[in-house]
Amino acid sequence: MNHLKQLEAEAIFIIREVAAQAERPVLLFSGGKDSICMAHLARKAFFPGKIPFPLMHIDTGHNFPETIEYRDRYLKEIGANLIVKTVQASIDAGRVTEETGIGASRNSLQTVTLLDAINEFKFDAALGGARRDEEKARAKERFFSFRNSFGQWDPKNQRPELWNLFNGQKKPGEHFRVFPISNWTELDVWQYIDIEKISMPSLYFSHKRKVFERDGVLYDASPIMERRENEIVEERVVRFRTIGDLTCTGAVESPAESLMDIIMEIAATRTTERGTRADDKRTEAAMEDRKKQGYF
Repeated sequence: MNHLKQLEAEAIFIIREVAAQAERPVLLFSGGKDSICMAHLARKAFFPGKIPFPLMHIDTGHNFPETIEYRDRYLKEIGANLIVKTVQASIDAGRVTEETGIGASRNSLQTVTLLDAINEFKFDAALGGARRDEEKARAKERFFSFRNSFGQWDPKNQRPELWNLFNGQKKPGEHFRVFPISNWTELDVWQYIDIEKISMPSLYFSHKRKVFERDGVLYDASPIMERRENEIVEERVVRFRTIGDLTCTGAVESPAESLMDIIMEIAATRTTERGTRADDKRTEAAMEDRKKQGYF
């Protein structure tokens, strides 16, 4: 597909531009489909050499076990240098306070862990797999998203991006979040995964799982999840369209067992993949508020 080749070329160009302009770049890796595509694109950008910068996972401690298993196996396979920073360490150090009760999640706590890691390693560019079609706040992003010395994002204080010119100049302490696949859609990602034959975590494919329903969303019945009395656990055939902290990531009922099944399903759906994320529903501007604080 010609449009996928164009998107791939654009993403590889931006990744190489980051390597050229930044002194200490890092690729943010979560084990989700977008970050997997980013790692694959980075491999192609520098082939036959290895990816010349580390990958970093901000681990909430409440990830799906399948995600961690895939992360370790995949990054060992490609020979990437992985940095893991944990939210639990931030809690233990008193940097953040863990939420309690029904609906508690560590997802928002990742922001402090991420900013601390960027400061610790002096990263000046963090590559991420965000796409503009995911959510209205992300639709405002440039490819090179400027962050101030506090790691904060101001949508009104971003540099113009004319043609293929990217202004990566910054002062000490400032950095950029860079989003090479901004112009991709969820369907583009899955079609690219199919064409490139990229292995994926089993969570994305239909499987039987014990879940419970809350506010119209199906959540994993993990011991981590505190439930109300009326939230009944039952086994259903589900898959996940997005992978994150299991406390705020919902599943969808689906018979999609193959990449082509997923592609056909996504082509027909009228709901965004972020529709199953509880963290996006806390307030009307939840994503934008988190981004302004330094979120991915």
